[in-house]
Amino acid sequence: MSGGRLRSVPVWLAPATVTLLATLVGLDAAQPWRDELATWSAATRELGGLFRLAGTIDAATGPYYLFMHAWLAAAGDSVAALRLPSALAMAATAGLTAVLGHRLWDARVGTLAGLLFAVLPGTSRYGQEARPYALASALAVLSTLLLVAGLQRPTRRHLIGYAAATTALGLTHLVALTLLAAHAVAVLTRTARAGPAAGADFESRAGGSSGGGQRESTGQVIGYWLAALAPVAMAVVPLALVASGQRGRQLDWVDAARPGDLAALASGVAQSGVVGGVLIGLAALGTARAGRRALLPLSCVLAPVLLLFLAGLAVPLWVPRYLVFVVPFGCLLAGAALASARLPAALAVVVLTGLLGLPEQAALRRTHEWPRTATVDYRATAEIIAAGRRPGDAVVYSPRDSWLFLDLGLRYHLGGRIPRDALLAEGQERRGDLWAAECDRPAECLAGVDRVWLVLAGRRSDPLAAVPGAKGDALRERFTLSQVWPRAGVTLALLTRRG
Repeated sequence: MSGGRLRSVPVWLAPATVTLLATLVGLDAAQPWRDELATWSAATRELGGLFRLAGTIDAATGPYYLFMHAWLAAAGDSVAALRLPSALAMAATAGLTAVLGHRLWDARVGTLAGLLFAVLPGTSRYGQEARPYALASALAVLSTLLLVAGLQRPTRRHLIGYAAATTALGLTHLVALTLLAAHAVAVLTRTARAGPAAGADFESRAGGSSGGGQRESTGQVIGYWLAALAPVAMAVVPLALVASGQRGRQLDWVDAARPGDLAALASGVAQSGVVGGVLIGLAALGTARAGRRALLPLSCVLAPVLLLFLAGLAVPLWVPRYLVFVVPFGCLLAGAALASARLPAALAVVVLTGLLGLPEQAALRRTHEWPRTATVDYRATAEIIAAGRRPGDAVVYSPRDSWLFLDLGLRYHLGGRIPRDALLAEGQERRGDLWAAECDRPAECLAGVDRVWLVLAGRRSDPLAAVPGAKGDALRERFTLSQVWPRAGVTLALLTRRG
């Protein structure tokens, strides 16, 4: 493709199209994993139950659940329907990344950055997940793009658009607001410029030149930016206060950050060590070649990473996927490096990067669990129960209160065909929780039940012996083991009443 043909095509078109195709391939191949089951559970509740959930746990994700509630009401809750908003959001992220690269450099940088983003395994991974990370990525790039446009030509439209996009970003993913530190750098240094016309900066566009006029112009820009953040604060601060009170319960599985976590971040967000290394190398080269123009995208990568890492040293917050939204800015720096080569050579590097990530692309379409050895095959377990269930059967889970969501997994795949939950005392929606409460007298609750489908986490050679407490005592006293089906991450056993 010649340079003239490249300029004749909208800069966002090719990256957005390639990303959409990549994320739609095998969109429903991997079954929903535990985080997606939490999304399904929350989004399919009545609004009252959804608000109770936000008041108990997962308030930070509440606005996303509210969006998914409306989406699933219209599109249904199939695997493809659950994930389609994320696929569309990732396509939008690629297109917006290309437009931002065009504004900061030129069309070639923007197109190459967007195409590189499209072929990353991490783009497909989070573009095929019913969680807020893809939407947050799109809003992060949109917010930054509107900031750049406002710094180049401040208008009320840009101010309102930036405020709206940044508010939506905070409501979608609180951690993504660490991006504001990078935006502050752009506002204070005024390095956001469009294309090669580096001299056409804010001062010349706003009419300032030097001396007192320029200082007044600088003060106006800072004032405009702070004014745009006012609605962000009003919308997000209450949510952040509620979410901070839930952190201990919601993130009790997260360890404190360690220095080695920084080194592993690129492979985590790219979903491939090799591809992550290529991205880091290209981004470093692009930073060195771009000079001052690299400051904004570099800040958009480093500021969120460092802020979350430092916070993670004190409180459990360091989760690599929380930083997926910085990847497009790393691709912009990599695009700046690729643009210095001839176009065929640059495109060859993009294609090679995509080929290097093919094993991970195939793996993520088998399972979304991480690590993949922790895969729980809810679908296979549900199929066995559906084929063998009889009227009057009951189901029992062990453990009931884990992050594996055994009950949600079976409910998703079985729907109305699921056996009666014999030990259920209070469901998730009524509790305003992600976990149900069980009766405290399991022997009484199992009275009259002749067959029990026992679902246990992990591989168990003796399923009955693996159930602890009063629940296990009641099962061992009244039932005998009839058949066992070991599946990935789960053991299914059929119990029949003694005598």
